[in-house]
Amino acid sequence: MRAFFEELDYQQTALGELILRRRRAMEMGGREVYEVKLNEDFLMSSLFHEAEVALTDLGLAGISGDSLDIVVGGLGLGYTAAAALKYSQVARMTVVEALSPVIDWHQRELVPNGALLSNDERCRYVNADFFALARGDGFDPDEPGHLFDANPSHADLYSTAGLTRLRAFLKPGGVFAMWSNDAPEQGFLDILSQVFSEVHGHVVEFENPIQGNTAENGVYIGKK
Repeated sequence: MRAFFEELDYQQTALGELILRRRRAMEMGGREVYEVKLNEDFLMSSLFHEAEVALTDLGLAGISGDSLDIVVGGLGLGYTAAAALKYSQVARMTVVEALSPVIDWHQRELVPNGALLSNDERCRYVNADFFALARGDGFDPDEPGHLFDANPSHADLYSTAGLTRLRAFLKPGGVFAMWSNDAPEQGFLDILSQVFSEVHGHVVEFENPIQGNTAENGVYIGKK
């Protein structure tokens, strides 16, 4: 049996100390959990990833056709990207991640979805700031202005200008999907409605055994 707690990697980044660790969650019967910390803050955990998967499922549900070309803003522990590769109609996926160690963890297969993503020829990593690329020529460094079918991101996008910029990188009929830690808010749905022709907010519920309750995340969908 593996140790109760292991530090798998430690890196100094421009944002501070980045730590990948693995532990056994005794509150869940010894389930193996991967966690990422930036300085003293928890960035992500494999314990709860239902909304990350729902982000892909809800986003791709609104797109028809084959040979889909999608971009994922933020790699994390890879659950959104891994869910996308389950769809045979996804022909190419670009994953934009600002922290190079996170990409390295997947390529070294230190995290649960590392082998799945790194060994699938449809997936490629781009080490860059998602928003910096959005303000520039787009998310494909080899083809400036390249248009995508879907653009899921878990980052905070609140302005009409920012969303309009992202919309420009979508093909007609393409979909923008965004994860939120909270249930969808009408105010942001109103902003989305100014940019996209079809807008939806979804509540994703999941059991939280640590707190003994049902938690909620949100997913926003906007269709061009």
